[in-house]
Amino acid sequence: MDKIALYEKVFKQVDGDGDGKLSLPELQRCMAVVGGSLTLEEAEKVVENLDSDGDGLVSWAEFVAFMEGVGEEEKVSDLMEAFRMYEMDGCGFITTKSLKRMLSRLGESRSIEECKKMIAKFDLNSDGVLNFDEFKFMMS
Repeated sequence: MDKIALYEKVFKQVDGDGDGKLSLPELQRCMAVVGGSLTLEEAEKVVENLDSDGDGLVSWAEFVAFMEGVGEEEKVSDLMEAFRMYEMDGCGFITTKSLKRMLSRLGESRSIEECKKMIAKFDLNSDGVLNFDEFKFMMS
């Protein structure tokens, strides 16, 4: 079963009144079904952020956007954690020096010149370092 079919199954299961939209309690129940949880305040914020038609409910399209976004937030968080490991200097960039140091810690010794070439492949703005957006692009 693909994930959209799974989303549809979950959506229909928790849409208690069958109106094709999820209320706050239904949204909370939905998250419980997929192994998560939402407080009432969190559910209100989700609806506030997703409710494109202003009816105070989550439609099927809004629900899919929400479910897809949950995984995306986690991916971005994981990437940020990895970025910080490589960045090391606290400057907000991966430099050739910090890349060399991290690769050495991982048992992948590289010269400064090799690190420059690695960075150059994904250095979209040609500033000689990788910012977080360039790192995300590299990892995708």
